[in-house]
Amino acid sequence: MKQVNASNRVRKIRETKMMSKAELARKTGLSVQTIDRIEKGFPCRLDTKRKILLALGLNLEDRKTVFSDDEE
Repeated sequence: MKQVNASNRVRKIRETKMMSKAELARKTGLSVQTIDRIEKGFPCRLDTKRKILLALGLNLEDRKTVFSDDEE
């Protein structure tokens, strides 16, 4: 079973930008279910993180502030 880490800031940033889950899903090409799982802290691939960062209007360098599970 995959470990859940509810320490990412995707939901907070999305809501600050007044964006719905459906809108973020559309901009990233991901499903609403995937966005929901990520916001709940489930792990995702680097490519998925990249899509989310760009769709939120952030730089790739912001990865560690949005996804705090990235410690490398």
